[in-house]
Amino acid sequence: MKNSWIIPVATLAVGAVGGYISGKGSESGGQAQAPEASSARTRSSNRPESSATSETVKKTRALTAEQIARMPGNSSRIQALLGFYEGLSAEQLAEEATKLDSLPMNERIMASILLFGRWAEVDPTAAMTFSNTMGFAGGFVRPTILQSWASVDPANAAKYYAENPREFAMMGMGGRGGPMGGGQDGASIIAAEWARQDPAAALAWASSLTNGKGDAMNSVITEMAKTDPRKAAGMISQMDPDDQAAAYRSVAAQYGALDFTEAQNWIRTLPADDQAAALASAIGGLSNTDPAAAAKQLASMPEGDARDRATNDVIGDLARVDPQAAADFLKLQESDRAQRDGMRELIPIWTSQNPAAASSYISSLPQGPTRDSAIGPYVWSNNTSPPKDLIALAESMEDDGDRERTVGVAYMRWMREDATAAKASIAASTVLSDEAKERLSNGGGMWGGGPGRGRRGGNN
Repeated sequence: MKNSWIIPVATLAVGAVGGYISGKGSESGGQAQAPEASSARTRSSNRPESSATSETVKKTRALTAEQIARMPGNSSRIQALLGFYEGLSAEQLAEEATKLDSLPMNERIMASILLFGRWAEVDPTAAMTFSNTMGFAGGFVRPTILQSWASVDPANAAKYYAENPREFAMMGMGGRGGPMGGGQDGASIIAAEWARQDPAAALAWASSLTNGKGDAMNSVITEMAKTDPRKAAGMISQMDPDDQAAAYRSVAAQYGALDFTEAQNWIRTLPADDQAAALASAIGGLSNTDPAAAAKQLASMPEGDARDRATNDVIGDLARVDPQAAADFLKLQESDRAQRDGMRELIPIWTSQNPAAASSYISSLPQGPTRDSAIGPYVWSNNTSPPKDLIALAESMEDDGDRERTVGVAYMRWMREDATAAKASIAASTVLSDEAKERLSNGGGMWGGGPGRGRRGGNN
């Protein structure tokens, strides 16, 4: 499920992590210089510049990172940083890495991704060596290094991965979308990049693995399915039986986007126990390009988890095109879970486009878990309504825990706009606990901490 309403929250979490990405880099920068002659320097440093970026590269190589940070326009800064890092040697990139800690958090995140991505193309072992001086924070840049390395030299990236397994032991443990690989382990990252260059070689390597074999093979097959789902489907039989179900879903998603009718025919040939999940993935793929057609296809699915998952995908995609149509379709669903999850997809999108219409829709819902699931994301994503109105709506939620959390979010916003009025309202609240009242009145959030949390001690 896409759960787009939690993206703002996830962004804040990643920002906090990004603030620590370079945590140990500046402390150990002197010792972190990699050997000047790395055995795995890649061929990328000799590649010609593309015409689309060469002009930017020429203009920005004369600038410093500090000058780039003062440029107007975030997109211009990104392009300038790309050009700046493109012109640096491996040794110069190592020096720039020691300076990341001095950047503001949001700039540090962006610069870290660009710097380590470029460094990995020029001298990946040096970039890895530096990441190993960063302590826990090194785990957050290692996926970027590994992916960039594999994008230009997958064979040597795979060799390093095999020879240094402990460096990648935590990769993929952050969950789907998490910072430590985004839910992918190192083998899957290498396999996906390799498959874009040489699918046969990538599959041969993935099938030779002892650990992570299934995920790596699935990454290869998923990449192949983006251009040739029929060929990718034919390769699933080479996988271990326990790994085939995930591959069916991956191929079905790509198949559904390219040719839904052919995808349906293929799904009917799969083991009976795997057909519903594969069809849900195919409908999700179709929804990316034609959510209205995908909504019609849901009628062919029996009630259950697979249909709920497909419904969630369709609601999110349809809401971007026609929120009212998505809302009407969601009301037709009999599954309580589908309705609750669908609200988390629909409401943030609708609120950003037309908060009055979203509010009116919420008011039409009966009291209960589904309405609560709509109010939460409405309050989180509403940047236009007065906080007092949001608090009144949040106070009508049925679940005690959800109500207090959502009311607290609205009060946090009010504290930033008018602390005096917010504090008076907090003191009079009959919804908030005494602990929450004290925390919010002191400028803290609903989950502990105060206005100064999130910075590393070394920055004080």
